[in-house]
Amino acid sequence: MDAARGTIEALPGAGPPLVSVIIPHYHDLDGLGRCLTGLAAQTYPPDRVEIVVADNASPEGRDAVGAVVAGRAHLVIVPEKGAGPARNGGVAVAEGDVLAFIDCDCVPEPDWLRAGVEALDRGDFAGGRVRVLIETPGRPRPTEAFEAVFAFDNRRYVESMGFTVTANLFCPRAVFSKVGGFRVGVSEDLEWSLRARAAGYRIVYAPLAVVGHPARRSWDELIAKWRRLNAETFGLSAGRPGRSLRWILRSLLLPASALAHTPKVIASPALTSWPQRWAALGVLYRLRFWRLIDALSLVGPARRS
Repeated sequence: MDAARGTIEALPGAGPPLVSVIIPHYHDLDGLGRCLTGLAAQTYPPDRVEIVVADNASPEGRDAVGAVVAGRAHLVIVPEKGAGPARNGGVAVAEGDVLAFIDCDCVPEPDWLRAGVEALDRGDFAGGRVRVLIETPGRPRPTEAFEAVFAFDNRRYVESMGFTVTANLFCPRAVFSKVGGFRVGVSEDLEWSLRARAAGYRIVYAPLAVVGHPARRSWDELIAKWRRLNAETFGLSAGRPGRSLRWILRSLLLPASALAHTPKVIASPALTSWPQRWAALGVLYRLRFWRLIDALSLVGPARRS
């Protein structure tokens, strides 16, 4: 491995690199079980795969989580709250030359590991494709229809915005060691990727490294996601001059952005009927106005702090 660039160089007769799959987990035993089942079906050589479940002190307790793991992974308990600390705790006990990050509610397709590792031949760290999963295919709930169009466009994130979601991230251990761990209170995937790029590492997209991620199935689940993302995105701008003014101006554009994104909903191949499109549009407009109000509510506490 070239630590300066993070590339992986195979040694003669060494075979493929050892991959450590890092799964942060909290209070989702069913999702964790599906994730581990998907990992058991990988085409990557199983003797070159190590799986680490980093449980964030789930309320079910260690024994319940261990019963789901059932010997399929190494289980470590990370008491510090947050997916970032959980991932960092998983990395701390992992032994692989390559780190593969996935969320506990994601289901990897069989070639996920193979394609992700191969992508590191083209860059220093990689983000794969995230496919949105609908609970009842062909009959999405309104929030599922919205997420089918807008959620987890990781190709755009990687190629246009320079970051990858942590639900599908590959990097050599040497890169992670140089960049450092995930941080708390910010959009950790964006912040980590920006640090990696600032250190000179190059991100690439891995279209064949595919995981499925469930769509949010209710309004409450959707706004919980965006309340967190609003707070984390606002947190990234801490300490910058004119932070509040820029945030307010950016937030005021949210309703207009719904109008700009309407054609995307209408033309989306992910939706197959007009009722689905109308449902997605309803969520789009409702969510953009909700995000505006929530975003503006963050400015007052920031000024007082």
